[in-house]
Amino acid sequence: MRLTLSACLRRVLVPCAFFVATAPCVRAEYIALRSGQRLHVTGYQLLGDRYRLQIAGGVLEVPAEEVTGIEPEDLFAPLPPVSAVTAPFREIVKAVATRYNMDADLITSVIAAESNFDPKAISKRNARGLMQLLPGTAARFGVQNIFDPQENIDAGTHYLRDLLHRYNNNLALALAAYNAGPERVQQFGRMPPYAETVSYVRRVKRAYEKSKSGLTLETAANPLSKKIAIPAASNSSPAVANTQPGLPND
Repeated sequence: MRLTLSACLRRVLVPCAFFVATAPCVRAEYIALRSGQRLHVTGYQLLGDRYRLQIAGGVLEVPAEEVTGIEPEDLFAPLPPVSAVTAPFREIVKAVATRYNMDADLITSVIAAESNFDPKAISKRNARGLMQLLPGTAARFGVQNIFDPQENIDAGTHYLRDLLHRYNNNLALALAAYNAGPERVQQFGRMPPYAETVSYVRRVKRAYEKSKSGLTLETAANPLSKKIAIPAASNSSPAVANTQPGLPND
């Protein structure tokens, strides 16, 4: 990390009430730094050549020149565990899962985390539709209407399958790349140290594991299907997920 606490981050003990009165943001946001680090803040104020940031546990001051962006946190209402058997768009998901040799419950878990099943969702970063495709990604996979559930789920699943193959079926790395971009995974050689990405991976994995632990039509017919499964690189049946040390766990 290029920034150091002694050089760039100075803790300031001020009453939290100060931010209640003056902070311009009304929900959690991320402060992006030149080092690649992203700070999760609940309030901020620009004071001359420094940003004063309200974070969990206190206040930090950061040189304004080190701040490259302020990004709203995309929040969706929490959902109860859902499976591909009962979730919205289940027929599309099941057909696409078969086409790409993917686990339908994994696709459903990604959709839940990405858009909360809203086919018209648009994020602050211009990601769109059920699987929150960026326009460039959608174009790469031949999408004509990014808000069409069939096209969006097909392209998002295709992209996720390619990421799983790229990272040897490591689910955590594939999800991290889906959220932050493969270039960030390559940059750090591991899970990118972004709070949003780590939270996203945990959220999808938790929903996926809950969907596999519940008794659905699939698990009733085949108890072994409770295993967490993702696609193998070959044309064989979906394989058990590869979990590596140092990646987010629930």
